[in-house]
Amino acid sequence: MSETWKPENPEQLLDAIHWAAAEGQSFDVRGHGTKQGFGRPGEARHVLDLGALTEITAYEPSELFMTAQAATPIAEIKAALRQNNQQLAFEPPDMSVLYGGGDGGSIGGAMACNLAGPRRIQAGAARDHFLGFNAVSGRGEVFKSGGTVVKNVTGFDLSKLLAGSFGTLAVMSRVTFKVMPAAEKIRTVLALGLDDPSAMKAMAAALGSSNEVSAAAHLPAPAAAHSGVAYVSGGAQAVTAIRVEGPGPSVEHRCRALRELLGKLGGGAETEELHSENSAALWREIRDAGVLLDGEQSDGGQVWRLSVPPLEGAGVVEAILAETEAQVFYDWGGGLVWLGLKAQGDASAEAVRGAVSAVSGSGGHATLIRADDEVRSRIPVFEPQPGVLKDLSARVKNGFDPNGALNPGRLYEGV
Repeated sequence: MSETWKPENPEQLLDAIHWAAAEGQSFDVRGHGTKQGFGRPGEARHVLDLGALTEITAYEPSELFMTAQAATPIAEIKAALRQNNQQLAFEPPDMSVLYGGGDGGSIGGAMACNLAGPRRIQAGAARDHFLGFNAVSGRGEVFKSGGTVVKNVTGFDLSKLLAGSFGTLAVMSRVTFKVMPAAEKIRTVLALGLDDPSAMKAMAAALGSSNEVSAAAHLPAPAAAHSGVAYVSGGAQAVTAIRVEGPGPSVEHRCRALRELLGKLGGGAETEELHSENSAALWREIRDAGVLLDGEQSDGGQVWRLSVPPLEGAGVVEAILAETEAQVFYDWGGGLVWLGLKAQGDASAEAVRGAVSAVSGSGGHATLIRADDEVRSRIPVFEPQPGVLKDLSARVKNGFDPNGALNPGRLYEGV
């Protein structure tokens, strides 16, 4: 019979994992449960609910770091940061838009899944802001890594290892991460009507310019039509969005330069600007993906996320659309491609991964972000690993969790 364990402190967390390790049991590790659809369906016998570990334990605005228990809501963290005009620079997405649930998730979940939004091309992924943690391994051993400063070289940088491990190696009870000052002004330059290949070139030019672009995305007309921002959805055409942040006069100067640049590259394409809340709303939609693919929060369709060389994104999509119907939009300057498909038994995996492999060679991978449990149990959710990497991953898993006590099968079958 499945049981739910809900530790109220790190000591009870240790007791739970000691029990699992000693009794040959396994846990489905959860914070807020907003990412249960991300990864393979778990094979665990019991649930380890970290929902009681919610507290900001240290925050030093002048030192640009915060420490919080793993299940602390991201919404709570953002509220505390706003009081000091600061932010999480890596923009963790709200996965509940894709999966339902209406909860922005926890800081530990964002780190464990290495989530990042549109600013990744400038600020990096979650792991690049992850300074340290306290955790319990699947062996039932307490350990910690890192500290409160970037240049901490004590021991191995285990934060980089746990970021993206999906709770399969250890359960973090507390995490420390960088925070950054929020921009004085944010504006978004829109180029209207560009086709996908032209948009890839325009985004590359903007990112390669001296205008310090913090995000670049392209919404083909069907995706743009789903936006709640009237300037984006009202024109019935594709929209290429370039975000600029910083001091007011600098932002205005760079927006003028970008409008001139994009107008020339687009053969005289019309440009517009989004200010204030309209700009913020658009980038939330791009960050969270679901609205632009579904036209609503979630319709049960399947969603892929492709990582490809930025200038190859349009070619990858063209190859996929030759095999199957899909909705699409691009983030990270074209390097991140979101695909929305009607539910199919094979999730069009062969067409999607074949196109990524053919066009981008070894430089890309495809992740099945949303599908029902039955499909995700049959179709590899993450890019299949070559033999050497697969063996290395197995050795790392064995080192931290030899008995498979933590999230067994979440990343790959039998691991």
